[in-house]
Amino acid sequence: MTVFESIRKALLAGIGVPEKMKELVDELIKKGELSKSQGAKLVKEWSDKMSKSGEELSKKPTEIMHKTLEKMNIATKDEVEKLNRKILSLSARLKKLEEAAAKKE
Repeated sequence: MTVFESIRKALLAGIGVPEKMKELVDELIKKGELSKSQGAKLVKEWSDKMSKSGEELSKKPTEIMHKTLEKMNIATKDEVEKLNRKILSLSARLKKLEEAAAKKE
């Protein structure tokens, strides 16, 4: 569960959206405007939509961050690690060459 999803659920629970939704459906069932199966279907549809909206909400900040970093042309962690490996390799080769040159003198 992502941080945004947790926050969304906490906010929705805090303002009572799931309870209010269930109360509304129960009231419609009591009035005979909905059957129990229709009410259950409606609650499921609303829950699914709320979950989908939450997922989209949690993706937005990540997408924005990736696009911003891409525009800034900042090296990725993998790219930095690759450069570090190359530097270590070149340093080792240089050390060997220096040692070989020192032995010749």
